[in-house]
Amino acid sequence: MSDRLAHLLATRPWLLADGAMGTNLFAMGLQTGDAPELWNVEHPDRITALHRRFVEAGADILLTNSFGGTRYRLKLHKAEGRVGELNERAVKIARGVADASGREIVLGGSIGPTGEILEPLGPLSVADATAAFAEQAQALERGGADVIWIETMSSPAEVDAAVAGARTTALPVVVTLSFDTNGRTMMGVTPAEFAGLGSSHGLAACGSNCGVAPSELVASIINLKAAADASAVLVAKANCGIPQWVDGAIRYDGTPELMAKYACLARDAGARIIGGCCGTTPEHLRAMKAALDVHASGPPPDLAAIEATLGVVSTGAQAQLRGEQGRLAGAAPGATKRAASRRRAASGPAAE
Repeated sequence: MSDRLAHLLATRPWLLADGAMGTNLFAMGLQTGDAPELWNVEHPDRITALHRRFVEAGADILLTNSFGGTRYRLKLHKAEGRVGELNERAVKIARGVADASGREIVLGGSIGPTGEILEPLGPLSVADATAAFAEQAQALERGGADVIWIETMSSPAEVDAAVAGARTTALPVVVTLSFDTNGRTMMGVTPAEFAGLGSSHGLAACGSNCGVAPSELVASIINLKAAADASAVLVAKANCGIPQWVDGAIRYDGTPELMAKYACLARDAGARIIGGCCGTTPEHLRAMKAALDVHASGPPPDLAAIEATLGVVSTGAQAQLRGEQGRLAGAAPGATKRAASRRRAASGPAAE
């Protein structure tokens, strides 16, 4: 891992990742159908302001405004020839904010899906997808990113291509999937299956982002933790509540109080990097940090605790969660306590 990320993980029990990029930019004037990445050159002051607000709220990790920065996504805006320019600029804007903060901030070079379906189900070849991800990753490295941060993935084939592209740089790689369909990704991947994929790729961290709601994401982290290597660094970046259609726009119903509770449950579930995805504002992030600062880590929450605090969990995720709890309940006397101790030891220094 990069010195910056490795140092922070070695000296801190948890790190706070930032909140949403796209939904906050909509509140700042971005229109539906616009490419956020173009704002890196058209409105760099607004991108700077959003990064700064996240840092002021306590973020230790900033993700660059480059989620749709592959040639395939930029082609929708006739900007496929500007991959290098837009991605490098995204990192340089974030780097300026980080350097001015006076503290150590990790910059994750954000890479999202291509928006295409890979072969054999779709027309995009693995070789072409890998080349597109490599082009973006190399631009993020040139700009000064600390980590290649691959997020909101669903397909194992696209994860493979994205990681292969990222490996053309010297940077560590983080991957998060979106478990948004009954405890699975859109392409049917479970957290347990992702654990094996993450282990085979030697990721710096892996986890879940976006999805349905904070309750579902916490369940996915518990299920991922159960299947992952003990040394795995897990990432939780949940949407801010549940999306609703209000006055012609999507709004998220999560309050700062709800997101603060989610952050603590995500920590208990085993996450060491905790942030927010769609709908998460700097105000939500500030509440999350305040809650984590005083939170004494406990055992992983059970289904009843998750649903009582954050809302319903899908039946698929419930079944996975019950399977893990049943495995522990059927273990030899004392095994449950030892398993919890191993989880806490693998997660680093105690939060308290």
